[in-house]
Amino acid sequence: MKEDPSPAPLLRVRGLRKSFGPVEVLRGIDLDLPRGRILGLVGENGAGKSTLVRCLTGYLAPDAGEISLDGRAQLVPQEFELVESLSVAENMHLGREPRRGPFVDRAAQRAAAAAALARIGAGSLDPDAPVAALGVADRQKTEIAKGLLRRADLLVLDEPTTVLSRGETAALFAALRALRADGVSMLYISHKLDEVLDLCDEVAVLRDGALVARGPSASFTPAALAERMVGRPLADVYPPRLPAPPPGAAPALRARGLSDGVRVLDATFDLFPGEILGLAGLAGAGRTELAELLCGLRPRRAGSLELFGAPVRFRSMRGALRAGLSYLSEDRQGTALLVDETICANATLSSLRAYCAGPFVSDKRTDGAARRAIADLSIRCTGPGQGVRALSGGNQQKVAFAKSLDTAPRVLVVDEPTRGVDVGARAEIYRLLHDLASRGLAVLMISSDLPEILGNCRRALVMREGRIAGELADAALTEEAAIRLATGV
Repeated sequence: MKEDPSPAPLLRVRGLRKSFGPVEVLRGIDLDLPRGRILGLVGENGAGKSTLVRCLTGYLAPDAGEISLDGRAQLVPQEFELVESLSVAENMHLGREPRRGPFVDRAAQRAAAAAALARIGAGSLDPDAPVAALGVADRQKTEIAKGLLRRADLLVLDEPTTVLSRGETAALFAALRALRADGVSMLYISHKLDEVLDLCDEVAVLRDGALVARGPSASFTPAALAERMVGRPLADVYPPRLPAPPPGAAPALRARGLSDGVRVLDATFDLFPGEILGLAGLAGAGRTELAELLCGLRPRRAGSLELFGAPVRFRSMRGALRAGLSYLSEDRQGTALLVDETICANATLSSLRAYCAGPFVSDKRTDGAARRAIADLSIRCTGPGQGVRALSGGNQQKVAFAKSLDTAPRVLVVDEPTRGVDVGARAEIYRLLHDLASRGLAVLMISSDLPEILGNCRRALVMREGRIAGELADAALTEEAAIRLATGV
């Protein structure tokens, strides 16, 4: 009898279909994943990646098809599923606490959490730290370490590096390669196409709910993958850089010695109308805290702030919005959006007074505003009444943009504006920001993605340990120079 040279795959999917109402999101997916392999899954926002993952991991029931898994799957989600009142270690072991008799073995729990964090290069993160006190990057590390700790046969990672630095990403990839060598399989989902090709053995492309391409990573380039994702040739992602502010131009925003006494120390800079100013730095450098200080979400202990020449001191986001300063948070589902509300409710949330007819909010006006935002930002949805939670991550991000722009700001602070956004939607967001800046809006772009800063900004600030370590402009604005400033090397 002839022996079958091909062992059964760890994961086998045949004819998988899923619809939401009249919209077919998955259209007959066939997929095999052997043991000890990493398969990259790429596609535009709304292509069906998240729905496929939810079906594979049991969060959704497919309408048709078969899924066979010879082992246990663990999902590392794009949006955090952490209990803020618990510590890092408690979250990592939630529902699987080590026991000593009838009691939780706190020492064993802490030690295992510390080991898992160290394995992904996050050994400095305290296992006893409450999740409520963590920034987005540290929450991401907690989710990843939690996934590694649970020893699954199939690890599904959804956008795990969106807010990680280059060094943190390298440490994570080393851990994932070690897991692969131990026979663990991985489905790796990311919009960072260069990372997908670096890490994964093979890549599969999902477009409009169907798998349209699959092959070894070596057979693709980032540009070729992007074109297969969108189904058309893709022009340069970054628009031409905007011209420099004219000599002697008055700044839109002038900060001098801003400090909260803890995370931001002596921040001094100018932001000009018509400019996209970059703000780079490693996770924990104080970038988000500086944005919160500018917008009144964090108390100012020292320094001064001027908006178009007038001194301002915001004590809340409401005051900043009234003065013409708007903020797009990096924490899309935590602070930027009300995910259990509709697109319409979110898009008009910051400016409801403008939609009032007498003492009541006019549904007709808010609906009209939401429809304009959907058209202007190309939000893929069924209409203004669709719930935000049902949207893909990239389309949620566009709704957050709509909310930030609905107040017609003159200064816009965007923190990780393309987190979890595909290459096509990313290009749309960049064009939007450049168009707004070309009409006089002043934009502060905070990003952990240095190519994003270099591609959009003529000038950038780099933070390190709560201080602005330096400013780079034009030819001096390079990835190497920014990394030197960010690390102090």
